[in-house]
Amino acid sequence: MTLHGIGASSGIGIGRAVCIQEQDLDYSAVVSAGKEKEKARLQKAIEAFQARTQSMADDIKARVGEKESEILTGQIMMLNDPFMLSQMNDSIDAGNCAEAAVDAVCSLYAGMFAGVDDELMRQRATDVRDIRTRMLGILLGRTGADVSALPPGTVLVAHDLTPSMTVGLKKENIAGILTGTGGKTSHSAILARALELPAVLSVDLGRVRDGDRVILDGDSGEAILSPDERTLEAYRAKRTEQLKQRELLEAYRGKPTVDADGNAYQLYANIGSLADAEAAAASSAEGIGLFRTEFLFMDRPALPSEEEQYEVYRQVSSLMQGKEVIIRTLDIGGDKDIAYLSMDKEENPFLGHRAIRYCLDRPDLFRVQLRALLRAGAQHRNIKVMLPLVTSVDEVRAAKVLLSECKAELEAEGKAYDGQIALGVMMETPAAALTADLFAQEADFFSIGTNDLTQYVLAVDRGNAKVEKLYTPLHPAVLRSIQNIITAAKTAGIPVGMCGEAAADPCLIPLLLSFGLDEFSVSPSAVLATRRHISTWHKEAAGHVAAEAMSLSGSAGIGGYLKAASSGH
Repeated sequence: MTLHGIGASSGIGIGRAVCIQEQDLDYSAVVSAGKEKEKARLQKAIEAFQARTQSMADDIKARVGEKESEILTGQIMMLNDPFMLSQMNDSIDAGNCAEAAVDAVCSLYAGMFAGVDDELMRQRATDVRDIRTRMLGILLGRTGADVSALPPGTVLVAHDLTPSMTVGLKKENIAGILTGTGGKTSHSAILARALELPAVLSVDLGRVRDGDRVILDGDSGEAILSPDERTLEAYRAKRTEQLKQRELLEAYRGKPTVDADGNAYQLYANIGSLADAEAAAASSAEGIGLFRTEFLFMDRPALPSEEEQYEVYRQVSSLMQGKEVIIRTLDIGGDKDIAYLSMDKEENPFLGHRAIRYCLDRPDLFRVQLRALLRAGAQHRNIKVMLPLVTSVDEVRAAKVLLSECKAELEAEGKAYDGQIALGVMMETPAAALTADLFAQEADFFSIGTNDLTQYVLAVDRGNAKVEKLYTPLHPAVLRSIQNIITAAKTAGIPVGMCGEAAADPCLIPLLLSFGLDEFSVSPSAVLATRRHISTWHKEAAGHVAAEAMSLSGSAGIGGYLKAASSGH
């Protein structure tokens, strides 16, 4: 039997299933002992949670890495949020016990984050659920599952691989991870990749039993239960080949990104935090092609100050040691709501008051970010500013005016800033693609955001499972849009990169090389593989593939042709 899920961590895992049961956290028999006593119980539980979590974070930092440990320290910060704590205390004041207060508030936050159509934001829902589970366990005096004594060859089966579950996990005993929830950028996926364990997420676990032999394919997202001997042998051979290929990729670490003709390209990484920047540097990325700044504004009760933003941008700039850092200005609205901004609910938020539109209407907020970016760029002069979701050159001009005013303010205040900071645009709307020649006269650089560009060009909601099969960057309309954007940039003599997921797609690489893309920006984990794929293509061969692909009329035909061309290359 084959279960289908999300391949979140590459590799083949073969072993026996060990099913981790969820804790019994029923608190229906608990009665409030009064406001003061319940608040004291809550505070004591929070202190215990923080101490245990810090210990866990220290353990993960030592065994796995600093980036992964920050998942846990982030939970401490979330539980310290004064707004969250006040809501729990308000619930106790309303007559509830501490358990009910924790449950209600955490469930509220988890529901809010889970409803966002952005996988990175849905990670926050996993964090809050983990906080809820562990806080209730502390209050009820119950311990979680012990995964420290799992036998060798274990396929760990759980509803979710929480950060706290990884403490004590002996990597050498785990063949793979199978969960009932999570996506490619969920904490389950991040931890599995950090541990270098194959993982398949979001499968129906109802048919998995303790002791079942399981094959996990972390690339295809398949879990095969009780395979026959022939299937076992085939996957053992596949696992051996994958391990060999993984070793070969190491040869590309720290090397320049060049095609088979020796033409150089920039291979950057997409990040959302300082921890991601550290992973990018470790992966030998040649810069940062997309820093999503909205995550500095989330999980907090109020706007980050200029100093707070400045410090994060400055640290990323310094960490990259002079390499280019492209920072996207605040991209909120649509699927990213920030409670303290009290943004109006919209019937169609993806086409509504979001990204650059929102920022230009909130110059008080936008100026703070622009000032922080200008100041952060003063030392290494490697920061570039990028505007999201532009549809009109007037938006770029308006942003330029604000940027000039911020420079004048900083000059008057005697504060150091980068007076020559580059201002570019994220090309992710049909309007931008169709008028790319006009934008090229205003912008210092382009970066193509294929995720939204594909969604808007095809009028397909990428979060809607019913139309998911229609969402593909291989549609001729999307490919022509990408080609038009690159051509406009080359004609105007400005750099053009791509920061959407398509930049790491091996099937698309020959087209992008042929079109003239200068810069590829991918997830840190995809840097080495992308560098290798680029290195195998001669410009002439890529041109032939692009010409044939662009002559085809349907995405299925294009996809089939490009897959064959890439695999046979």
